[in-house]
Amino acid sequence: MSIPRPEPVRLTAPVLIAITVTIVAWASAFIVIRGTGPYFTGGALALGRLVIGAVLLGIVVLIGRRWVKPTGREWLLLLGFGVLWFGVYNVALNIAEHTLDAGTTAMIVNIGPVLIALGAGLFLREGIPKWLAIGAGVAFLGVVLIGVSTGGAILDASGIVWALVAAVTYAAGVLFQKPVLKRLPNAQVTWLGATIGMVACLPFSGELVRDIQTAPTGAILGMVYLGAIPTALAFSTWAYALSKVPAGQLGVSTYIVPPLAIVLGFFVFAEVPTVVAVIGGVITLVGVALSRRRSRSVALPVEVSGSAENMAE
Repeated sequence: MSIPRPEPVRLTAPVLIAITVTIVAWASAFIVIRGTGPYFTGGALALGRLVIGAVLLGIVVLIGRRWVKPTGREWLLLLGFGVLWFGVYNVALNIAEHTLDAGTTAMIVNIGPVLIALGAGLFLREGIPKWLAIGAGVAFLGVVLIGVSTGGAILDASGIVWALVAAVTYAAGVLFQKPVLKRLPNAQVTWLGATIGMVACLPFSGELVRDIQTAPTGAILGMVYLGAIPTALAFSTWAYALSKVPAGQLGVSTYIVPPLAIVLGFFVFAEVPTVVAVIGGVITLVGVALSRRRSRSVALPVEVSGSAENMAE
């Protein structure tokens, strides 16, 4: 019996828009965290961001008035999703950018899609198509070149470790999130994740109150932006796209984030990308394009039982 290989899902206009909004918003988050981070501890900034995000997402859920009661298994998945991606990821990312520049941090964090693609193939039974693997490898090479080119980075060992923690929890969060989107509404899943992450960060409440009292207005507005755009908006558009596209395929698209972070860093912090960074960005985009390529289908002379829909999300 031959098992059909899952092919990349064709992207509709709404899904493409959702992916674009997500990528741009998340790229901007690396820049805003860098500018806001010096005035907040990693935990305080994460908690402030999640409070704002959870409130805004809660309004969306109330307006929609569609609620599906999660099962026990779904609650466990939601708990892992919220604690790991909204909670631990945000804290680790904030701490990492205390010692690493935005470009280097984005490069390290974006090994996450490789982990997502592998995890989705192994645990979500999405498979690892040939062109997804090739595209992921090419894109990762581009990301590495971008990271190598960021000569202004202070390669602090602890910062690298925290960025790696962010990458792992980001990937794990996606793998926890994907199954619950089969039955639960996107807005409900995103709000529950943000709320669970917020509760997990409550031990940093004292630090948040202290830092808000001393932080300049610009830094506080930066925290509000992080809660409203990269959290409330981008996680909503991400959830919508993830409900339509396999996790491994969608995760590879976020390789575009590091090149965008470099460009935004140039405009905001006057950081001039090196030639190697430009080359890395082009290679990354080529990798993303390759990941979307379809393998040539081969007609089978024997009848295959089952369907591809049962083998991939």
